[in-house]
Amino acid sequence: METEKVDMSRFPVENIRNFSIIAHVDHGKSTLADRLLELTGTIDKTKNNKQVLDKLQVERERGITVKAQTASLFYNCEGKQYLLNLIDTPGHVDFSYEVSRSLSACQGVLLVVDANEGIQAQTVANFFLAFEAQLSVIPVINKIDLKNADPERVVKQIEKVFDIPSDECIKISAKLGTNVESVLQAVIERIPPPKVHRNSPLRALVFDSTFDQYRGVIANVALFDGVVSKGDKIVSAHTQKTYDVNEVGVLNPNEQPTHKLYAGQVGYLIAGMKDVTEAQIGDTLYLHKQPVEPLPGFKSAKPMVFAGMYPVDQSEYNNLKSAIEKLTLNDSSVTVHRDSSLALGAGWRLGFLGLLHMEVFNQRLEQEYNASVILTTPTVPYKAVLSSAKLIKEYREKEITIINPAQFPDKSKVTEYLEPVVLGTIITPDEFTGKIMMLCQARRAVQKNMVFIDQNRVMLKYLLPLNEIVVDFYDSLKSLSSGYASFDYEDAGYQTAELVKMDILLNGNIVEELVTIVHKDKAQTVGKAICERLKDSLPRQLFEIAIQAAIGSKIIARETVKAYRKNVLAKCYGGDITRKMKLLKRQAEGKKKLRKVGNIEVPKDAFIKVLKTQTDK
Repeated sequence: METEKVDMSRFPVENIRNFSIIAHVDHGKSTLADRLLELTGTIDKTKNNKQVLDKLQVERERGITVKAQTASLFYNCEGKQYLLNLIDTPGHVDFSYEVSRSLSACQGVLLVVDANEGIQAQTVANFFLAFEAQLSVIPVINKIDLKNADPERVVKQIEKVFDIPSDECIKISAKLGTNVESVLQAVIERIPPPKVHRNSPLRALVFDSTFDQYRGVIANVALFDGVVSKGDKIVSAHTQKTYDVNEVGVLNPNEQPTHKLYAGQVGYLIAGMKDVTEAQIGDTLYLHKQPVEPLPGFKSAKPMVFAGMYPVDQSEYNNLKSAIEKLTLNDSSVTVHRDSSLALGAGWRLGFLGLLHMEVFNQRLEQEYNASVILTTPTVPYKAVLSSAKLIKEYREKEITIINPAQFPDKSKVTEYLEPVVLGTIITPDEFTGKIMMLCQARRAVQKNMVFIDQNRVMLKYLLPLNEIVVDFYDSLKSLSSGYASFDYEDAGYQTAELVKMDILLNGNIVEELVTIVHKDKAQTVGKAICERLKDSLPRQLFEIAIQAAIGSKIIARETVKAYRKNVLAKCYGGDITRKMKLLKRQAEGKKKLRKVGNIEVPKDAFIKVLKTQTDK
């Protein structure tokens, strides 16, 4: 092995370029990454190089990128050896946290735009992420081999929306490899080398980490100052623990050990961190006895969607606990709180950045850790402003955040309730504008502005309440616009809202687990839906069960599960009607008595049916 180690010292700082590829979903980021890897001889040119950097099973199945992946490319240009560090990023709204983290290790980006689709919502969002980080942007127009491609139109859009002159755009086809060489030229010419000092003490930023069962935590690092080599003693600024470096290297895209890593380079580092909580993403590593000013980390991601996660069987609790810990190390944007429910036992309340993020997390738990879980319907975090000084003292703050509906404070204690809102950007062909506006109004949205990007594409900006878009807004938007509209949102704080707590009653008794928080205008429809689902999943009893949705003491929806009854009229042949009346009356009295004493045990699977996310809309 020793002979194969790459000597990293032959790349001076001015020959290093760190860049990432950003774009909307499906605009060809990973395919472009494949071509760049092939061009620089990092991987062999074969037919089966499809999304080489998407390593997770869930990414292969869904054809999307979930984790940002790093690869170091060695490239010869005009007699110089360059080291290019490429980071391939995800394109979905839910993973923009991954993108912003990747950008912290870069000096420039390739902004990929599909020549067929043009600029879409995510393109805009990702461009501004790069723009705020003051990175140089190289626009790349991809898929020019498609027969409907219209690169000229896209160039005009880029000029109009991003103010990038049209002669800077590079037109390529990543699939066929057309003109990809010029992308590498542009990277070398237009992206500045990193500003670093090799003679200062070591400063390294951990921007990602994974857990390996045999070697512990593998940290992906970007070196800002100094040098690190095998055998060094390093200290984590976050935990103050000391480690010995066992191995350093570059990802090429597979791990390749090197003797040393120098400032300005991106690589991986294994230092015998055993515990998953030790490699905090955004942490600074430095040499023992040479403390440095820690690098500014990342602002932590704000979870937008909360869902309860419970083991299917309580005996699985500990296995699931370690699985969640290992997975949250790799996906640091998930927040975890312990939680327990009367019906489903002990579990967690997890915060995600969006619904797709939640699904992917769940799928990764199943595939990578073999854990099957029950996920409850996603909710969003609400806030309540308390009314009296006594209450503020009790809760220790004026504004309390409510993650779990069961802890929703009573109206008498609160001056106002707040709900989270997001600023949504919708980019759509103009023929669908009317339908989309109707959809947004139905979801209590407020239109902020409307801009025509070119003759037939519109960019709409809306303020939307988060709980309206959290479950199925994206699906409705896609089906209304035949899949052409794209949607992106960013957090816009909180606004006051008329929220109410809705109880579900079975024969007059409140069922704790089914308490939900809804907007006053939507209470009736939501209440009716829950009652109907319960009616379908509750077993019939010998007495009637009344399922009601109530706000305070006002009943807003009701369904009835009819009682089983014996046919008491079977023995009557003819005779007077009063005979039948008497028998039926006696039966009704018996049922009434039973209903008083009978208590309803809601079976676990009924809860799961009602609480689980509804897919069969």
